[in-house]
Amino acid sequence: MTKRILILNGHPAETSLSKTFASEYAAAAKKAGHQVKIVNIRDMDFDSDFGFGGYRETKPLEADLETLLSDFEWSEHLVLLSPMWWGGVPAKLKGLFDRALLPGRTFDTHNKRGAFPAPMLEGRTARVILTSDTLDWFFKWIYRGALWVQLKHQILGFIGFKPAKLTHFVNASHPSKERVEKWTKTVRSLGLSAS
Repeated sequence: MTKRILILNGHPAETSLSKTFASEYAAAAKKAGHQVKIVNIRDMDFDSDFGFGGYRETKPLEADLETLLSDFEWSEHLVLLSPMWWGGVPAKLKGLFDRALLPGRTFDTHNKRGAFPAPMLEGRTARVILTSDTLDWFFKWIYRGALWVQLKHQILGFIGFKPAKLTHFVNASHPSKERVEKWTKTVRSLGLSAS
């Protein structure tokens, strides 16, 4: 069964492992017959500062954010690629979440599911491909997977992308060519299976 896949490269640099993996995932997914859109956050033009600090007066969304929201609605599967910097995602990606994931667009504060607003993008799945220098055991046991918990539950799950799965590549600042080839093979496999 083919899927509509949105790939969001959250790395702000012109070249990066995230961008390479986004391209490799896309090529494999297209080869398997899936429909694919790639968005590189570097190419997006928007003010990442939420500004008003509340939901009553929000800034009008720039065209790139409106397009991204349409892409979220179009998608059946989201692939989010990002490095981990200082325990979080790059500032521009966090700004994208702050600006675009708004009530009435991605979650419904008038319709509750228990104590939480109802997600408006249900029926979609997600894969996060995260690069970092933090060893996996340290990420899981010392940091308690804090960034993954935030992405999986407080962002993606909150708006309806469930299940969300993680692929974590470690020692990513200066990897060997062989390691990058191994990671790329993993990413291609994920693209072929649209997972």
